[in-house]
Amino acid sequence: MSAWLRDQPLRDPGAPDDERRTDILALLQEEGRHRAAQVTAPGARWLTSAGAYPRSMLALWETRPTAPAVLPCGAVFDVVNVPTVFGRRMLDRLWEEGPGSGPVAMHRGRMMLFAAPGTAQRLPSLLDWEEWGDSVPPMLCHGIGDAVTVPPLAQGQDAADPRWLVAPDARHPWLPGPEVLLWSCVRAVRAASSPTVRISIFPPADQDAKVYDVSRRR
Repeated sequence: MSAWLRDQPLRDPGAPDDERRTDILALLQEEGRHRAAQVTAPGARWLTSAGAYPRSMLALWETRPTAPAVLPCGAVFDVVNVPTVFGRRMLDRLWEEGPGSGPVAMHRGRMMLFAAPGTAQRLPSLLDWEEWGDSVPPMLCHGIGDAVTVPPLAQGQDAADPRWLVAPDARHPWLPGPEVLLWSCVRAVRAASSPTVRISIFPPADQDAKVYDVSRRR
């Protein structure tokens, strides 16, 4: 069993000898209270559960917390990969008028929205039937048989490295399905065409209801 799973201190080989012992689990638990872009310990376990050898992945992250990982899609999550600008518009719609988003990452100038399993198969078909579907920029849908590079637990020094915008923070995070992402795609296109148009699939929120501000989670 890995040191992480036993909640034992682990070693950071890149630090001086007198500072090499680091409890990364405790660090994630503390940082996760304040930063939406910081993976929490339950979130890390959720990510690694997608792989065939989750304990090995955790062990790798223990020794190399700034290393990205390659994880398969289709069982625990799918990923919808869109251009950054359009992805930002989708996030705006999801947070301002919808239910919010699941984990979201940036990699190589594109945005990766983590979605419910099955989304990669259904979303393209739904877009084909939508009259605004042709206006949605090219997207990549990663599902069964695909794998994606996920950001590391701790952000590295290179700005080009993959990074989290909304990091996993729960053992079973909520993930949007194909219908929700279809709505956000179409709403993003319509908003760009006519900024004054407001179309929501959700009823107006009660004045006393909790409001989620995505800017506080980035």
